Amino acid sequence: MELTAAASARLVEYPISSPLLKPRVRVSQRPLAPTLTSFPKRPIFPPNHRQLLTMSQDPQRSISCAALVDENGSTITAFPFGAGARIGEVKRVTKETNVSVKINLDGSGVAENNTGIPFLDHMLDQLASHGLLDVHVKATGDIHIDDHHTNEDVALAIGTAFLQALGDRKGINRFGDFSAPLDEALVHVALDLSGRPHLSYDLHIPTQRVGTYDTQLVEHFFQSLVNTSGMTLHIRQLAGRNSHHIIEATFKAFARALRQATEYDPRRRGTIPSSKGVLSRS
Repeated sequence: MELTAAASARLVEYPISSPLLKPRVRVSQRPLAPTLTSFPKRPIFPPNHRQLLTMSQDPQRSISCAALVDENGSTITAFPFGAGARIGEVKRVTKETNVSVKINLDGSGVAENNTGIPFLDHMLDQLASHGLLDVHVKATGDIHIDDHHTNEDVALAIGTAFLQALGDRKGINRFGDFSAPLDEALVHVALDLSGRPHLSYDLHIPTQRVGTYDTQLVEHFFQSLVNTSGMTLHIRQLAGRNSHHIIEATFKAFARALRQATEYDPRRRGTIPSSKGVLSRS
């Protein structure tokens, strides 16, 4: 038998001193595995990331941005980032709300949320923690009327930030599926980052409010997020009696399913996960 690291390796023959069998074993003097010192030294950050850091630290250098006006007349400003950075940053301004959102798909679960709606902040914290996303949301709105407009515009901005951060979606898993229990509640979420917005929602929340939060706004939150992100989202309640538990289990399951879908599939080798070769809103 032969043990060799390469055909060109310098070999030395050693006889085996067994009295019964005396085959000859060829042993390579070249190491079978490279040592750590044999690898070339590389910078910790890729050039585009370093450029991004430099740009962000230079107060004299401005980053161009695109301002869009959507169908209801609100202004949405999208901030581009360097290639490879899966970050979406959106500012949405209407006569009713002023919303700023920054999402990092490759974050560590950092949450900084202040929407003026305490229960919604709590749910966005779940999205960050269980999805391992960095979620930064700041919003002011006409909550003296009710939470409807702020809840909706926060979700619209988050969906837009997701869409921006995903880019062409090369190499991602695309699909996510997770069931999250919370005490007696159990909620199942399946999603597809297909570019086709669709929501199937089947929660049976027994009370009209959790604290001051109108529980009807849960469905409206996800419908708004779906509309701007272009994802297909199915939410099913399998068990549950407590309204807080049902809603929180929903956000946790959504976060874990989203994490699955946005993570990279190494076998795909950077290709788009579609037989059509493209994933876009249609």
